Amino acid sequence: MSENTGNCMNPCIGNGRALLDLILSRRSYRGKYRPDRVPREDLTAILEAGLAAPSGCNKQTTSLIAVDDPGILAELRAAIDPPVAGTAPAMICVLTRRINAYRDRCFATQDYSAAIENMLLAIVALGYQSCWYEGHITDADRIGDRLARILGVPEEYELVCVLPVGVANEEIPAAPRKRPFRERAWFNGYGKPLSD
Repeated sequence: MSENTGNCMNPCIGNGRALLDLILSRRSYRGKYRPDRVPREDLTAILEAGLAAPSGCNKQTTSLIAVDDPGILAELRAAIDPPVAGTAPAMICVLTRRINAYRDRCFATQDYSAAIENMLLAIVALGYQSCWYEGHITDADRIGDRLARILGVPEEYELVCVLPVGVANEEIPAAPRKRPFRERAWFNGYGKPLSD
């Protein structure tokens, strides 16, 4: 892989390989967390990473709430059934608004997905762990609605995901088995192998 030595219009991150290694090594962590408080400056940096994600037609449909108050965390945990992330000292709740970008096209799902991935990477970069919990938050029992009421979220928003944030107290899981690269990625056409 060639190194980019040209002028960087934005502040350069540094070693691009380190970023790629971070992406390739991140895992969904579902274990217990240490009780150590997550500093506000770290939570702020994670939120900033989420809000820096691309947004369809710049409609900025994603908003975020970081929760580190033990009392509010306890209320949120009591509303999540089946329980998840019960020991995390902080949680980020992801909100979306269904705003059409043009005609009848809305990119809210793409927007919040990009924001979540940015935050998951920022969380690991800062030495914490997390997991994208969306499934039963948005299922038929509408747990996200209960969480939104606890947090005073206006009705035009939907709470779609929670990300626990904390230092892992258990071993980070091994990489899940992935199908080989050649079965899912090609060059210059479907099923075409890498060639010089």
